[in-house]
Amino acid sequence: MEAMSPLDAYERAVQRGFQPDEAQLQAARQLQACYLALAEARGRAQGVYLWGPVGRGKTWLMDRFFESLSVPARRQHFHHFMRWVHKRMFELIGTSQPLTVVAKELARDVRVLCFDELFVTDIGDAVILGGLLQVMFEEGVVLVCTSNQPPEQLYSHGHNRERFMPAIVAIQKYMNVVAVDGGEDHRLHPGQLHQRYWVAEAGRPGALQGIFDALSAGQPVHDSQVMLGYRSINVVQHSDTAVWCRYRDLCEQPLAAMDFIALCDRFSVILLSEVPSLSAAQRESKIARGTEDGVEQVAAGDRELPQLSPHDDGVRRFIALVDECYDRRIPLYVEARVAMDELYTEGYLSFAFRRTLSRLQEMQLERFTEY
Repeated sequence: MEAMSPLDAYERAVQRGFQPDEAQLQAARQLQACYLALAEARGRAQGVYLWGPVGRGKTWLMDRFFESLSVPARRQHFHHFMRWVHKRMFELIGTSQPLTVVAKELARDVRVLCFDELFVTDIGDAVILGGLLQVMFEEGVVLVCTSNQPPEQLYSHGHNRERFMPAIVAIQKYMNVVAVDGGEDHRLHPGQLHQRYWVAEAGRPGALQGIFDALSAGQPVHDSQVMLGYRSINVVQHSDTAVWCRYRDLCEQPLAAMDFIALCDRFSVILLSEVPSLSAAQRESKIARGTEDGVEQVAAGDRELPQLSPHDDGVRRFIALVDECYDRRIPLYVEARVAMDELYTEGYLSFAFRRTLSRLQEMQLERFTEY
């Protein structure tokens, strides 16, 4: 059966009960134009940059576009893509112009690259993208991506942001930027509930032991450490399919997005207990002098560091964990000290946490694992 075009897929969804949304329709038309340019090989196809608040259907639209393609294409979460890029950069140490080599490799493998959740906070990622995107576009790779921010706001308070500016210029030149904001978070539409978030009550047994026992029925259960690559993490318990961790052991340890990728590679269900209230006042910012990133040394001069709150390092990891589970449709069961909408109400990461809250809310629906 031949895949439907992006616009046909959207119109079919509306006919079957999808709520009509003018912003989504305009985005579907832009994706349709890109699809037709690729299918008919009409010169250089413009990519599409879909941005807007959480729950507006950006990922759904991009996935329909990806499914329609007949040219070589790759669809990845942004964290997964950057994990591959960093690995290739390490392998190419000593090679002249490694970013050009990586871009040419991509162009040989794919005609279209689809990113979900383009969101840049790491200086290493920012510097790499500053050079990589321009060369990718020049090599003919067409990029379609989703983001919660317009291009000009990406990495807006990052260190050495001028190193990232070429990426923004390239996006604006080679991609059609489309705002997708119908004013409604579609993830919150009613559906059959499946509770995966509890508030711990003092003096009462937690909910996760019974959940873990049910998910691990008939399997050997261990309380030993779990290896993630070369790292080991403490766990409450784990079976072949499920792992139960405390927040402090998963989010307050020096783990990165690639570790959560490895965790989701190994387990099909994740339980997280003892999640504290993550809100806190931002600290007074400080001045830093000089920095060095993974590509080359940067003489940065004096600059102001972000006003992080005491919990924000852990919050970054929690956001990365939720993103990975959401993208992979892996159920995340959480037991916290406060209600979901009280988890993070104050701090430097308030904007990024809106997406996390929306995704946690959608995880409370039965349909979350039915995509």
